[in-house]
Amino acid sequence: MPAPSQSSDERRPSPKALLELAGKENAGKLKVFLGAAPGVGKTYAMLGSARAQKAEGVDVVVGVVETHGRSETAALLEGLEVLARRPVAYRNRTLMEFDVDAALARKPELLLVDEFAHTNAPGSLHAKRYQDVEEILRAGVDVWTTLNIQHLESLTDVVERITGVTVRETVPDKVIERADEIVVVDLPPDELIERLHEGKVYLPENARRAIDQFFKPGNLTALRELALRRTADRVDEKMLAHLRQSAIEGAWPTAERLLVCVGSDEFSEKVVRTASRMAAALKSPWVALQLQTIEPQASGRNARRRSEKALRLAERLGADVVRVTGKDMVAEILRYARRNNITQIVVGRSGSSWLSRLAGRSLSEALIADAKDIAVTVIAPDQPRAWRWWRPPELPALANAFLSSSVAVAVATLAGIGLSRLTPLPNVSLLYLLGVLGCALRFGTGSAISASVLSFLAYNFFFIEPTLTFTVAKPHELVSLFVLLAVAMIAGGLAGRLRERTDAIFERAIETQALYDFSRKLSGAGTLDDVIWTLAKQAALTVKGSSIILLHDGRDLAIRGGWPPEDTLPTADWAAARWAFREGQPAGRFTGTMPNARYHFRPLGSSDGPRGVMGVEPEDKDDHLPGATEAALQALSDQATIALERTLLVEEAAKSEAAIESERLRSALLSSISHDLRTPLSSIVGSVSSLRTLGERIPKEDRADLLMTIEEEASRLSRFVSNLLDMTRLEAGALDIRKDWVDIADCARGAVARAQKSFPKRRTELKLAAGLPLIRGDAALLEQVVFNLLDNADKYPGPASVTQVSVARAGNLVVLSVTDQGSGIPPDAQRRVFEKFYRVGHGDGRAPGTGLGLSICEGIVKGMGGSIRVESPASGGMGTRIVVELPIPAQPAEDPSGGGAK
Repeated sequence: MPAPSQSSDERRPSPKALLELAGKENAGKLKVFLGAAPGVGKTYAMLGSARAQKAEGVDVVVGVVETHGRSETAALLEGLEVLARRPVAYRNRTLMEFDVDAALARKPELLLVDEFAHTNAPGSLHAKRYQDVEEILRAGVDVWTTLNIQHLESLTDVVERITGVTVRETVPDKVIERADEIVVVDLPPDELIERLHEGKVYLPENARRAIDQFFKPGNLTALRELALRRTADRVDEKMLAHLRQSAIEGAWPTAERLLVCVGSDEFSEKVVRTASRMAAALKSPWVALQLQTIEPQASGRNARRRSEKALRLAERLGADVVRVTGKDMVAEILRYARRNNITQIVVGRSGSSWLSRLAGRSLSEALIADAKDIAVTVIAPDQPRAWRWWRPPELPALANAFLSSSVAVAVATLAGIGLSRLTPLPNVSLLYLLGVLGCALRFGTGSAISASVLSFLAYNFFFIEPTLTFTVAKPHELVSLFVLLAVAMIAGGLAGRLRERTDAIFERAIETQALYDFSRKLSGAGTLDDVIWTLAKQAALTVKGSSIILLHDGRDLAIRGGWPPEDTLPTADWAAARWAFREGQPAGRFTGTMPNARYHFRPLGSSDGPRGVMGVEPEDKDDHLPGATEAALQALSDQATIALERTLLVEEAAKSEAAIESERLRSALLSSISHDLRTPLSSIVGSVSSLRTLGERIPKEDRADLLMTIEEEASRLSRFVSNLLDMTRLEAGALDIRKDWVDIADCARGAVARAQKSFPKRRTELKLAAGLPLIRGDAALLEQVVFNLLDNADKYPGPASVTQVSVARAGNLVVLSVTDQGSGIPPDAQRRVFEKFYRVGHGDGRAPGTGLGLSICEGIVKGMGGSIRVESPASGGMGTRIVVELPIPAQPAEDPSGGGAK
């Protein structure tokens, strides 16, 4: 019975394939004219197709095309718009390069960019032309370009073996894999060679050299096969993508996942390229793994550079780079492979020495033996390595080991000879063993092994009969000599490994402590500036150089901090920083985008886009950033981004809180003003309406009361408006406080008289001390202060209470106080009575008024150099006293003519 067919609802497209398709919607389309060799007619074919597109109405622009003096190619440029090239000064020459900015500004439908693998002149936006094309594609412009098969990064070693020519300009395979269309431009080898003879490819002299070195029939045939195979793989990838996007059923290939082990020898790059080709053929993702052992080998600086270079190559070819730390190489590789569903491991054949083979299996042999369920592919080197019983370390490490061990053995020999003259020593060999251990603990395993060999020779020469020769007369002495060598090498090796492991643990402890300290400092950073300076300092320490932090202020990047402090950047660094911020990728030094910049910039990303960039400038002038340093910088960037988000959220929360408080105050002010203005206005309108309607029918006494009500409420309304205006002018700094000689007693009398008219029901007592001095101030404003205090006192006590005003001298101060007999002010409210719009509650509500009177008093008194405070209770547990203290300046001299003070 046949199986039931799958319903159409269950046949859904692949989500991953649909996401890839959606990601290309807004980007431009890339079409590559791929040739097996120069001269097959790639540029000619591209221009011919472009002219056909232009005839159909497509906006076609030539970004850059190299005709190489070919008249047929130059003729096809006629009638096409060609962008002017950008001049770049380099070594006393002017190079004409493709102008990316002009192309983005023009933004045609279709742009032609020749020689995809071209290397740009130093100082250009990007190091490679394919990076220029990527930026144009992101802007939504379709691009057509040309490329020879030998320029693919993963095939350069194959091409070199076939042709004997080293290819310098390369393009990562992942760039071609993202191409929307690949057109193979092919020409049989015989026809291509004929074109060379006719001078249609190179000038005659160059053509003869090319035929002798590169354009051989066998070479061209092999390159044609590479081009056709690579294009066939690409066609297969396109077909599979279409099947996934359309949910078409079929026999799907089993998912493969490759892992390549990256070492530190010259052979690593070939292993990486081979793994890249295998992954491309299998259409599978792949991982480049570098294992960092707990006991670091004395591999030297050059080995580390080779390892980093191989990892960079793997990254360019599309691999995911992973670094793993562990003690057992084989166990860590297999553990990672099983946890990440690796189906194949690619490793180079180990070139271990004879001593290493005695110690155990090589890495490739151990992987083959232990990887029971994973396929292991071993890549052999190009040429068989010469057999050596011992593989020496690099020259600097060897020199240091030999020098340190020579000194140690010389000291042990002198000590042995000196002690032997004093007393017989049956075990002089122990002195040499002590020297070996000292070298191991101080200088490492290499020095210990060197010391062991030198100790073996020195002990034989100086202490075994016959002395001063390397001859051994007695058999037991020979045995003891070799036992010394074995024990010294074993003990020295163990001590050296212990020292190296201790150093490694110490280094990792320092790194961990640095990250912990950085995290702790960030957690305690309360402001944005604290976060910036903490990040700048830690980044500079990480790279052992300098750093700079730039944040986006809404318009552009701005320098916010640096270590050491920096407030300027060269033009190239500004361009790299803006590109890193805009694209969210590293730029500047150590990258392909503006590599001549001083700093290496990394974006400080967040969930809603980058906030800024971090730039670092290591003191070391290497051409790459070490992997450990890059990982540390990424950790710093991630932690700093979280801290930046936190501080920015705190600032936004504070602004929101301030806005809420401002809105609350505004609502309170409007509510207060609307109430306090409505009451006098209602009284005035009511009184005026009664007078107008009834007129003479109202008794005379009642008319006088109505008129008095109008006058009182109008005065009250005037005071409200005056207080609002005074507070506005105080906050704006526009209130002019004059510093004239003022008699404070006159000001107090004027304010009391004005209050008696405004509050006729309130009884006020004025006490003035005799001989009050003059002060410097503004008489009108000082009178307003006293009146506001009296107005405030009228709101709280009952109508039968008395308000006391007193002015007296206390030392170098004149003290003015206004005391009421009300219920007093609670202690918690005394600190706030001078705040704007604050009113002390009484009964079931707030006191009448706007809450501005005392705020205005404080502003005026402080403007005159005085102080104001509140005391409550004033006396007998009741009342409130507001005290104003004003300084007494040097008094003016009397005018002899009798004109008074001056």
